[in-house]
Amino acid sequence: MEVALMNMAGEQVGQVELDDAIFAAPVNVPLMHQALVRQLANTRLGTHKTKGRSEVAGGGRKPWKQKGTGRARQGSIRAAQWRHGGIIFGPTPRSYEQQMPRKMRRAAVCSALSAKAAGSRIVVLDELSVPEPRTRAMVDALHNLAVDSTALILMADANRDVELSAGNLPHVKLLRAHYLNVRDLLDYDYLIVPQAALNVITEILG
Repeated sequence: MEVALMNMAGEQVGQVELDDAIFAAPVNVPLMHQALVRQLANTRLGTHKTKGRSEVAGGGRKPWKQKGTGRARQGSIRAAQWRHGGIIFGPTPRSYEQQMPRKMRRAAVCSALSAKAAGSRIVVLDELSVPEPRTRAMVDALHNLAVDSTALILMADANRDVELSAGNLPHVKLLRAHYLNVRDLLDYDYLIVPQAALNVITEILG
């Protein structure tokens, strides 16, 4: 698969070959869904906690005698039916982590990349750089590239000027190519990839 190689001025400066094994793979929607659910589950902290009747304060004695009062029998004022009582079957700390084989995770990423490529939502740049950290420079670059929706920008290495330029744009996310994942690919409409980042993706997934 060949796509146009663009510069930040929106001009085509050549062609670049995309690896068919990565950008023309079969789009497996159930696999992408499984990878997304796993990723979302693994971000959950699982620190939720409620107190049972043995953990709440008070309730050390029987509130009244068992028989003869005309009232319902009670053993503790911290039972679940009482105000300030314990919670029945409430949430306790747990791990939501899910496992998924590496080959399946990489296949899910390839499916998402292939879906982007099939929809002409991948923009390959010869280089992504700004002379100084200014948001206007990044806005102008996106306008020149006809990116009119949300965009995920991949970088091969850290670039402080580019990070500061894109940091104030709510519809743009900057991500290192090593951390490419299904969730970000599905969250953003366009994928902007400099050639250096493209090489990283090909090296990891190829």
